[in-house]
Amino acid sequence: MTRDILTHRLSAEGLAQFKRLQDDAARAVADRFLVTHAADYERFGARGREATLEDLAFHLEFLRPVLEFGLLQSMVDYLCWLDGVLAARTVPVEHLALSLQWLAEYFGTHMDATHGAVVAGTLQAARTEYLAARTAPANPTLPVDQWPEAAALEAALLAGDQKEAFAVVMRCMDAGAPLVDVELRVIQPALYRIGERWQANEVSVAQEHMATAIVQAVMTVGLMRSVASQSNDRRVLLACVEGNTHSIGLRMVADAFQLAGWHVQYLGASVPSRALIQHAADFSPHLVGLSVSFPHHLPVVKSVIEGLNERLGNARPAVMIGGLAINRYQMLAQVVAADAYGADAHAAVLHADRLLGGGIA
Repeated sequence: MTRDILTHRLSAEGLAQFKRLQDDAARAVADRFLVTHAADYERFGARGREATLEDLAFHLEFLRPVLEFGLLQSMVDYLCWLDGVLAARTVPVEHLALSLQWLAEYFGTHMDATHGAVVAGTLQAARTEYLAARTAPANPTLPVDQWPEAAALEAALLAGDQKEAFAVVMRCMDAGAPLVDVELRVIQPALYRIGERWQANEVSVAQEHMATAIVQAVMTVGLMRSVASQSNDRRVLLACVEGNTHSIGLRMVADAFQLAGWHVQYLGASVPSRALIQHAADFSPHLVGLSVSFPHHLPVVKSVIEGLNERLGNARPAVMIGGLAINRYQMLAQVVAADAYGADAHAAVLHADRLLGGGIA
C-alpha cells in the first residue's frame, strides 16, 4: 500500500500560470546543469542536453496532477522509478534531487508569490520523500499467481520468435485456459518483466516494441479462436486517453468485454479528446472505458468526462477508468468524477455489469 501524501492544490489561475512556465523552467534548469556540471555530460554529447531537457519536462508533467489533485505519492513513485533508470545508465543520480531544488527555485521566483510558494513547496516535499524512499515501488498489478508459461513467453518475445510466442499461448488455450486468463497470467506478466528489464538497461527500446507487436498479433489470433457468449445488447466504447500510448492492457479489456457478449468498439492508443467525445455521442454506448497509464494523464481524463457531461447531459454513459495509475491510486477515480474503476480485464466486466445493473462499482 502507498501512503496517500497530500499537498496543497493550486487554483485554476495558479495551474494556468504553471503551465505557461513549464517549458521555460525546463530549459532554464537544463542550461544550469550544462553550465555547472558540464564535465558530467560531455560523454553524452548533444544528446545529453536533449535527454536532460526531456527528463525535466517529464518532471513537470508528473508534477502537474499533484498540483491539481493533491496526491504527492504519485510524484515520489515516479522519482524512485527514474532513479533506477538513471542508475542503470550511469547518469549521475544525485542530479535528480538537485533538479527538484532548482525547479523549486525557478517557480518560487517566477510565479506570483502565493502560487510560487505552493509549487516550490510541493517540489521540496517530493524531494524529501524521494530521498527518504530511494526504492521503486513494486508493480501493484503484477499477478502473484502468474503461470509458468510467462517466462517462456518472455524469452520468445525478446528473441523475436513469433512462432514460439504463438505456440506458448496456444498451448495454454488448447489445455482449456480462456483467452483472458492467458492474457492476465501469461502475457501481462511477461510484458511487465520486459519493462523491468528495460528499466535495468538489459533490454532495448527496439526489443520492447518488438515484444508489443508480437503480443498484439498473438492476442488477435487468440480472440479469433475463442467463442463469445451470446450478445447481451450492451455497447462499450474503449479508448486510451490522449497522450497514453500504452494500449495492450486495454486490448485485454476489449477482449474480455467481447467474449462476455458486449458490442465493443476499441479505439486504441492516444485518442484525441474531441474525437473521443464525438464518437461517444455517435455510438451511444452504455459504457465508456478510459485507460490511464500515468498520473499526468488524469487531467485529460477529467476533461473528457467533463466534455461528455457537457455534450450529452443526462444521456452521458457511465464512465469506467483503469490502468496502472488508477490501480495504484484508486482514490483518484472519484477525483476525476468517474463512475467506476476496474483493476483488470475480469474486474472491468464484473464492475460494468454491476454498474449498469443499478449500482456503483
